[in-house]
Amino acid sequence: MELPPLAALLGSLLLCCAGLTKGLKITSTDQPMVEKAQGEKVTLPCTFTISQDDVGPLDVEWVLIPIDNQKKEQTIVMYSVDRIYNNYYEAMNGRVQFTNPDPKFGDGSIDILNLKSTDTGTYQCRVKKAPGVESQKIQLTVLVKPARTKCYIEGSQETGRDLTLKCVSQEGSPLLSYNWRKLTGTEELPATSLLNKDTGELSLKNASEEYSGTYSCVAANRVGTDDCFVVLNVTPPINTAGTIAGAVIGTLLGLFLLAFLVFCCCKKRKEKKYEKEVHHDIREDVPPPKSRTSTARSYIGSNRSSLGSMSPSNMEGYAKTPYNQVPSEDFERSSGQNPNFPPSKYDLAYKIHDITVV
Repeated sequence: MELPPLAALLGSLLLCCAGLTKGLKITSTDQPMVEKAQGEKVTLPCTFTISQDDVGPLDVEWVLIPIDNQKKEQTIVMYSVDRIYNNYYEAMNGRVQFTNPDPKFGDGSIDILNLKSTDTGTYQCRVKKAPGVESQKIQLTVLVKPARTKCYIEGSQETGRDLTLKCVSQEGSPLLSYNWRKLTGTEELPATSLLNKDTGELSLKNASEEYSGTYSCVAANRVGTDDCFVVLNVTPPINTAGTIAGAVIGTLLGLFLLAFLVFCCCKKRKEKKYEKEVHHDIREDVPPPKSRTSTARSYIGSNRSSLGSMSPSNMEGYAKTPYNQVPSEDFERSSGQNPNFPPSKYDLAYKIHDITVV
């Protein structure tokens, strides 16, 4: 029985299409999803086999398929006609390479070095050797390990109080989980503790001194962990009244000392000002000194007046000495300056007629 013309044509087309992939085949294990940590290296597999029926040139191409279908595919590396082209994608320059330097031997796998979170996406390996064509997709997810994890205590560390140990990682891909454990003492979390693994909070109710010790928090996700430590020291309540009283007394003493210093400084300044004013007043009240010449002449005149009133009978008692000294303005000069005068400034003699007055 002969097939209808249309059925025969469809059978021929199916046989032709089957022959296109009969020789070329990708043999690497299908891995629809791969997860790696940031900074690590990943190998995306793409091994294949060819047959004698595949006579065309071998092309191996890796492309990055964007999530947005409206955007174009981005070629990242290619092997064609015995040459490798790896400068298509600037974001991966120097970080992508074929695992086998010569993919024509059936290994078109690639290595991506120093992974970044932006490398996350769908990658497709396409192998062409006419008439055969094969492809395979791999979903790569680059995760960030937890990092820069910090532990701290929120609340008063006094007995009978409620407090919370908190733990948070500043870096890390979700989903992050947190776990607390005690490293000292009984190495068991207090019976009243309540742990939230999603937020990293460990609540402690009615804290006692037995809760004191070193606690560790471990943050984890699918690609790594990070930890931090905190020391809890639960102590009895502080005497608040005594502390306040001490603070008040200390403040008053400080104010008193400050006032005393200000008083001393003001007093010292007033004393200096008073001494300066008194010294200035004394200098203004002192009369100018009399000249020595006028003093000596007035002295001689007074003595002459007194002698002029004497009678001859009153002059008998005076010794007759030569009149050789008259007071002058130089009578106070030293013997070295004027040798004609005696050393003492009080040795003065006056002669009136034959009577010498000393």
